Amino acid sequence: MTLENTAIGFPPLTMAIFAGLAIFALALDLFTHKKDKPVTLLNASLWSLFWVFVSLAFAGFLYVNHGPEVASLFVTGYALEKVLSVDNLFVFMAIFAWFKIPDALRHRVLYWGIIGAIVFRLIFVAIGTGLLAFGPWVEIVFAAIVAWTAVMMLKGGGDDDEEEDYSKHIAYRLGKKLFPVWPKLYGHAFFVRRETLEGELRKPENKGMTLAEKGTWFATPLLLCVFVVEISDVLFAFDSVPAVIAVSREPLIVYSAMMFAILGLRTMYFVLEALKRYLVHLEKAVVALLFFIAGKLALNATNHLFHHGYDIDPNTSLIIVMVVLGIGIVASIIFPEKEDDVDVVKTNPNENV
Repeated sequence: MTLENTAIGFPPLTMAIFAGLAIFALALDLFTHKKDKPVTLLNASLWSLFWVFVSLAFAGFLYVNHGPEVASLFVTGYALEKVLSVDNLFVFMAIFAWFKIPDALRHRVLYWGIIGAIVFRLIFVAIGTGLLAFGPWVEIVFAAIVAWTAVMMLKGGGDDDEEEDYSKHIAYRLGKKLFPVWPKLYGHAFFVRRETLEGELRKPENKGMTLAEKGTWFATPLLLCVFVVEISDVLFAFDSVPAVIAVSREPLIVYSAMMFAILGLRTMYFVLEALKRYLVHLEKAVVALLFFIAGKLALNATNHLFHHGYDIDPNTSLIIVMVVLGIGIVASIIFPEKEDDVDVVKTNPNENV
């Protein structure tokens, strides 16, 4: 089915369906699990399956209205973003552990992380797809970025036992410059008033602690954690956006695929947290996919430059993404990590804040 000409290549009805479904899904995702209590594995698994169903429903709409190729592009981009997000969520686990964020509060940080991800992905997709107008050399740059990410993941694969010191993170240092900081969590609050903290100082467990001379409101470690998660996600976007753009140049396909993948991340986090020790070979699958995407970008760019006629069609891309992901999962089941090699997550006391 030929697409009608609009600003971004899709008819108004498709854009309206996407916008309406995205707004409804976002509101539903952000207003569930609002209470400060841990999200159970069963609850997280059911919600994760629900978000996959919503995404496939949109893919079905694209299939009926725009044909199998458009639907295949969307599903490929969605699956790719979902897989790349897995590695990002593992980093979030390390961030939560370092800040000693209780399980009951992690969904609150992820709430703001998702909002930031949706906004920044929109900006990066607009910039990234716009840059493609400058010619195939842009795709070569994107290929280099994706390949560099894969190489860095390979180099960092053996450093799992080294704990990152997030007090040196640029977002952490920026937060401490912007606000005076109370070094302990205070419920689920991001800010606490000076008057409240002056009362806290009289408690025996806070003996010896002092407040900064200036400031009415003090940030808590929970806010600093949000800052680190947000900036980390922005850095992830530099890798994932070029990777999904390799699937399609159409902004709506790219952004909708990323949007629906992001919507399920909050509940997916709790599933991955429970299954982390079992998915030991999934990162290798992510690295392989990044090299594949870099090759696809380079192949497409050189075809435009030298007209060699070689290309990878959307259906082949989808099959490769699914097969590589499946191999990573199956390999994790068949070749599990030995008990002695399982990493023990280290944590830092909040007094480091």
